[in-house]
Amino acid sequence: MMDISLNQTVSHLKSLMARVKDVVFPQYSDADPEYALSVIRAELAAVSSLDTAKAFIAGLPEISRLLATDVDAIAKNDPAVVDEQEIVFCYPAVTAMLYYRTAHALYLLGVPVIPRMLTEYAHSQTGIDIHPAARIGDHFAIDHGTGVVIGATAIIGSHVTLYQGVTLGAKNFKYGEDGRPMALPRHPILEDNVTVYSNASLLGRITIGEGSVIGGNVWLTHSVPPRSRVLQGKPQDLTFTDGAGI
Repeated sequence: MMDISLNQTVSHLKSLMARVKDVVFPQYSDADPEYALSVIRAELAAVSSLDTAKAFIAGLPEISRLLATDVDAIAKNDPAVVDEQEIVFCYPAVTAMLYYRTAHALYLLGVPVIPRMLTEYAHSQTGIDIHPAARIGDHFAIDHGTGVVIGATAIIGSHVTLYQGVTLGAKNFKYGEDGRPMALPRHPILEDNVTVYSNASLLGRITIGEGSVIGGNVWLTHSVPPRSRVLQGKPQDLTFTDGAGI
């Protein structure tokens, strides 16, 4: 990252993301495509390097393809959807994934700081917290989304759906001789076609097998095989007497 101020960096990134959105969703943009690409090149060169900007632009078709699959997954997962335009304009998951997929591409190019700034901005706008180092496949859907957390070493396959409040987090950390936590794989792996319902917490380097469904409010710290169904225990219908709770 070049030696520029925080305010300058934020200004460059706002301009960058406006034009990335123009390029990946051209059907909803009135910007000239060549102009949009020239702005992306200039803004990225200002905060990283021209080589990085060129490499990122070369990868934009893949980012666009992945985001199209995310929109398609949301459309097929939510009966409240009217049309694709509503998803792109209104759904916080699209904003979160636009920023995440951009940040992830820059992370893979070795750009420091900027990827985290992008995903933290999306977090502040949507309530969806995705670390740029996480790996997420195509056709990824987040329904509602508020409170979703996806850690840095999480790996998510294709056709995965998460509901609000889901945490893909670390169970604990290992510490090095310097007393600092070590950056080891510590977040879950979700294989293809997994669904995780609201407020479930999946913690540690566990694997959720293909086609599994994890119910709401589940606390899960062990791997489960493909096509598992993991549900919270049934609630008990008890009589409360004089506020005693029993």
